[in-house]
Amino acid sequence: MTLKEFARKVFGGQWPILLVGLIIVAAFGLVVAGYWRRGALVLAIGVGVAAALRLALPDDRAGLLAVRSRTIDFVTTATVSAAMLYIAWTIDPLGTSLACRRQATRPTVRRTGPRQCLSV
Repeated sequence: MTLKEFARKVFGGQWPILLVGLIIVAAFGLVVAGYWRRGALVLAIGVGVAAALRLALPDDRAGLLAVRSRTIDFVTTATVSAAMLYIAWTIDPLGTSLACRRQATRPTVRRTGPRQCLSV
């Protein structure tokens, strides 16, 4: 077996989990860069893509996304994705709370960076 045949066999059969893995790596990259809300949103989208792929692909093509029955896999991943989307959209970003906005009207407050609120 040549390297090309091996790569085609491994990556060709596992492309769904590799796609989801790339999305999750991108999400963690955003979190490390300081964009944690966007990272959480991209992570939720990645889990949603996993749910959609599990629903759309037959069991022999789903690869490592197939853990249990299609129904159970789809329902659990879609529920986790929906919960993560809700949390990512509704959580208050750091430094933009009502208390920070009240302090921002005072002349002694300085913004030290994106979404940070510190009194001087």
